[in-house]
Amino acid sequence: MNCWADCGLTAATRIRPWAACECVTKEMATLRSGPRIAGDTPSNLKLENEVNGKPIGGAETDSSLPDHKISSSNVDKERAKMQAIMFMSLILDLLGFTVILPLFPALLDYYSKNDTSGLYSTLLTWVSTFQHMIGVPSRFHSVLFGGLLGSLFSLLQFLASPITGSLSDVYGRKPVFICTLIGVAASYGIWAVASNFAVFVLARIVGGATKGNVSLAYSVMTDISTEKSRAKGMALIGVAFSIGFTIGPAIGAMFSRWGSSGWFAASAVYALVLAICNIVFFCFFFRETLPETKRKASVGSGLSQAWELIHPRSLFSFSPVKGLEKEERAKLVQLGRVYFLYLFLYSGLEFTLTFVTHHKHSYDSMAQGRMFSYLGLVMALMQGGYVRRIKDGSEKAMANKGLIMMIPAFILIGASETNWGLYTGLTLYAVGSSMMVPCLTALASCHGSESQKGTLLGIWRSLGALARAVGPVVTSIGFWSLGAQTCYVIGGLSMAFPLILLQSY
Repeated sequence: MNCWADCGLTAATRIRPWAACECVTKEMATLRSGPRIAGDTPSNLKLENEVNGKPIGGAETDSSLPDHKISSSNVDKERAKMQAIMFMSLILDLLGFTVILPLFPALLDYYSKNDTSGLYSTLLTWVSTFQHMIGVPSRFHSVLFGGLLGSLFSLLQFLASPITGSLSDVYGRKPVFICTLIGVAASYGIWAVASNFAVFVLARIVGGATKGNVSLAYSVMTDISTEKSRAKGMALIGVAFSIGFTIGPAIGAMFSRWGSSGWFAASAVYALVLAICNIVFFCFFFRETLPETKRKASVGSGLSQAWELIHPRSLFSFSPVKGLEKEERAKLVQLGRVYFLYLFLYSGLEFTLTFVTHHKHSYDSMAQGRMFSYLGLVMALMQGGYVRRIKDGSEKAMANKGLIMMIPAFILIGASETNWGLYTGLTLYAVGSSMMVPCLTALASCHGSESQKGTLLGIWRSLGALARAVGPVVTSIGFWSLGAQTCYVIGGLSMAFPLILLQSY
């Protein structure tokens, strides 16, 4: 789910916000795992898109090989083909990834009563003393454990994504991408046999540690795009997210009705089949987009840069981005704080949304699936019909509108007792969230030189991943100890803090 909040922006130019979408898993969007070397732009790279299977790049043909030069139309066709292949791979991935979203409350309720591993009862013992001290109802235990699992998944993504990107800079996109797909498939396979809570937690650990394919998708789109076509490539990723989050949860809820296993094995098998199809599809049709001449020489340099993308001090100060004037760096740091605080609040409230509807409105898996489909549809309509048309220079005003909408949205979601009130809040939530990340990322992309855009947006994505790693567990503790209404009212009112910070940008 957190991925809505992480489907981000384009690359080294001023970007249009329609190239992004709000969610999750998520978690979320670096265009390239390292900084672009000075002069390493699409206008002066060699095109390595040869008919004999060599990697494709993002630039003009090699004038030293006139007899083997590819026409401009063929180059465009090859780029469009690779974009389409990446788009289809993401669709397959996200349809499987979003299956579990409406099932989380029921899954944890099942494990609370049927765990043979003893892990759930062990965790329950740790929190029981505090529970009795403050009088928390036992039915909220699943909310707390869900928050822990959500934060664990995002934390593993936060740690693993920069490493995955660095490895792809050395060994190429395709082999590393395939490894991430295999890891995702393995996590679904483990879930399919997760008759106890410990095995299910293992599935989430494997999934979080290997869920680097979305980040690599941004790198691939950057590899094969020119400055002019890059926004279109990034927009395809946004469309893939909208489709995945509109259709995936509903399908997952439908499959949950098959079979009698309390851990929804049929839904897990469905996700596993999609993941296997994705691996086969990617192996056969995808061609390497990062030529050997453009790769880093060693893993060491890449891992050194990866460390900067997970070190909090480096992230919040944007220290890896060199050459910024003092005033410009201060503005970028301020914007980064707005982004982190917004996603910290948003991801926590977003993750506990299924628990609110489960406990307050008695939503089953099918009702949860319909809710997610509605949210995805509203976001898709907003991004395609409104957000992409905002004018240059109006991103801050749009972000202000989005933040203002989020305040009543979460208050209504937490306080409403009827479906009408709930869906009013959900509508404001979908509209407001569809504006936020695209507009904030567009503002961030205005800073720094062209050669620093990759580094800057990599840091930007890592800030979001860190917020999503902390937000769910903090909010789940609040939900667990205070209840849904109080937690959501406080969360909604807290959106005023990033709103105030944004005014000084």
